[in-house]
Amino acid sequence: MLKPIVILGSGGHSNILAELIIAEGRKIVAVVSPDNIEKSSPLSGIRQIMTDEEVLSTYESAQIELVNGIGTIPSNDTKFRLFNYFSENGYRFASVISPHAILAKSVKLEEGVQIMSGAIIQTNAIIGMNSLINSGAIVEHDCYIGAHNHIAPGATLSGSVTTGSQVHVGTGANIIQNIKIGHKAIVGAGCTVIRDISEEQVVVPARNRILR
Repeated sequence: MLKPIVILGSGGHSNILAELIIAEGRKIVAVVSPDNIEKSSPLSGIRQIMTDEEVLSTYESAQIELVNGIGTIPSNDTKFRLFNYFSENGYRFASVISPHAILAKSVKLEEGVQIMSGAIIQTNAIIGMNSLINSGAIVEHDCYIGAHNHIAPGATLSGSVTTGSQVHVGTGANIIQNIKIGHKAIVGAGCTVIRDISEEQVVVPARNRILR
């Protein structure tokens, strides 16, 4: 039997996830956010918990599953820190997969993965824990997407691309086959990547200049 969901965050990304969760027939019992929740939000009317610590005192880890609804932007590690905080306290994260995404049967998804509408993930790809494959992104065959990645809308990763942890691939970026992208690297929106990227490098479209 599927456990009820507590969703972390109440912003735009949380709203998208909430709609998918509700459409799947799962129950959201609480949202964790100190912010006001708009009446138009699918989270409106759901029990609101103000702090992460309150989750621990309200629900035992065996009672619920969490969904990480924190949006992902470059150099912001809130989503990563929340996943680690709750995991270290024994909580598990549910994956959320849009019915409008296309996944090959051989795809492997680790804990807490989110696959948004229009995404395509091909044969033998592996998606690491707490990673987000956003709307319309393409992850081709034999790619390995590391933990805590964000593959932004419309990005395309050709076959056998490998990413480290906490990598951000920006909107509309294109990465050719067999490329390796290091831990905490950022690929800017619209980049075409034709060579490996080292750890913590930032690459932007203008001739793939390295900013740091």
